[in-house]
Amino acid sequence: MSDIPLSPIQRVLRRLPGRRTKGRVAGPPLIPLVILVAFVLAAVFAEWVSPGEPYRQALRAGFRPPVWLDAGTWSNLLGTDRLGRDLLTRIIYGARVSLTAGVITVLVATAVGVAVGLVAAYFRGRVDAVLMQLTDATLSIPIILLALILAVTVGPSFGNVVLAIAAILWARYARVIRGEALSLMERDFIALARVAGCSPARIIAVHLFPNILNTVVVLFTLQVGDVIIVEAALSFLGAGIPPPTPAWGSMVADGREFITTAWWVSFFPGLAILMVVLSFNLLGDWLRDRLDPKLRQI
Repeated sequence: MSDIPLSPIQRVLRRLPGRRTKGRVAGPPLIPLVILVAFVLAAVFAEWVSPGEPYRQALRAGFRPPVWLDAGTWSNLLGTDRLGRDLLTRIIYGARVSLTAGVITVLVATAVGVAVGLVAAYFRGRVDAVLMQLTDATLSIPIILLALILAVTVGPSFGNVVLAIAAILWARYARVIRGEALSLMERDFIALARVAGCSPARIIAVHLFPNILNTVVVLFTLQVGDVIIVEAALSFLGAGIPPPTPAWGSMVADGREFITTAWWVSFFPGLAILMVVLSFNLLGDWLRDRLDPKLRQI
C-alpha cells in the first residue's frame, strides 16, 4: 500500500516537543525554551532591558495605544495603562514577581511534599495512615479560599501568596512521591540496605530519594506554571501581590473595565501569562517523556 501523504496538521503534530518516534524522544522544545529564557533574562536584568520605570506615572499619556495603532508612540511600544505607566516595563518587572513567586513556592512545596511522601512510604503502618490523612485533608482546602482568608486577616502580600499556595501544593507532591517510593520499597536494593544495617535516614536520603528525583524534576517544572496561574488569579482578585507592585494578575484586573476601549491593558499581561505557563507545561511534558524509561520504550 502506498504511503498516504500527511496533512498539515499531522506534520505539525509530529514536530511537537516530546513526540516519540521508534522509541526515541525528540530533542528539547526549542520555542518554549527560548520563551522561558527570554522571560528569565528580562526578569533578572529588568533594570537594564526595560524602557522605563515601572511606577512612573504620566496621566496625560493614559491609555496610549501600542505603537502600531493610531496615536501610538515608540516610547511606549505596548501602550500605557490608565495612569500612563508603560505596559512593557511593567510586564518585564511583573515577570520578576511571577517567576520568583512560582519558583520559591514550588521549592517550599517540593521540600515538604517529598519529605512527607518518603517518610510515609518507608515507615508505612500508622505513620503512613496519619500522613496520608493529613495530605487528603490538605488537598480538600481550596487555595483561593486560604489566600482570601490570609488577605483579609493579615493583608495581601508576596509572603502570604507563597504561604497560601505552598500550604496546599505540598500535598500533591506527597501523594505522587509516596506512590513512587512504595514501589521502590519492594526492590532488592532496599532489602540489602536494611540487612547491611543502614539507618532509615540513610535509606531515605541515599537509596530512595535519588530514584524519585526524575519524578520530582518533572513535577517541579509542571507545577511552576500552575503556581503562576494561581498567583495571577489571586492578584486579579486583590488577594495576591498588592499594588502598585507590577504583577501580571493585577495588571489584567486593571484593564478589565476598559476591555472594549483599551484592550491592550489586559491583553498583553494575559498573553505573558499564557506564554510562560504554556512553555513550562511543554517543557515538563518533554521532561516526562525524556526521564521516564517506560515512555521511552513505547
